[in-house]
Amino acid sequence: MAVLVEDHYQVLEVWYPYLRLREEGIKTILVGTGKKEYKSKEGYLALEELSIKQAKSEDFAAVVIPGGYAPDILRRFPQVNNFVKEMDKKGKIVAAICHAGWVLVSAGILKARTVTGFSAIKDDLVNAGAKFVDKEVVVDRNLITSRNPYDLPAFCREIIKKLK
Repeated sequence: MAVLVEDHYQVLEVWYPYLRLREEGIKTILVGTGKKEYKSKEGYLALEELSIKQAKSEDFAAVVIPGGYAPDILRRFPQVNNFVKEMDKKGKIVAAICHAGWVLVSAGILKARTVTGFSAIKDDLVNAGAKFVDKEVVVDRNLITSRNPYDLPAFCREIIKKLK
């Protein structure tokens, strides 16, 4: 399981899935854009365990994309968008919470998909071809989306259900 990370990440949306999935015995690593260290919006440090430049979709069963401002930075890296697109194309789990829908938009995987996300990016998701619904978690085949940190229990529950 890859958890994408970049500066200004939402601390709960990185660490809750990262630790919860590890608790289930699922190998989970932080995949960054090559900087080695990333700070949350509050300055909490996350250390890159693998660069997206070395990440291969065949090595992962799932990817979690957290929110915060990080998705707006992550989507600027073609390697990130290509990784997410390949994961989706192979039917592997793509899980995005809050503002992470921006990465799904840039990866071009939302046409005719049902998703949720933070209300401020609803128009972006819809304009990318998705049907937006306001629910704590939405599962559309291999795509799992949630709205905000309050939805993390349902978000992680669906990821774990798909992985097991």
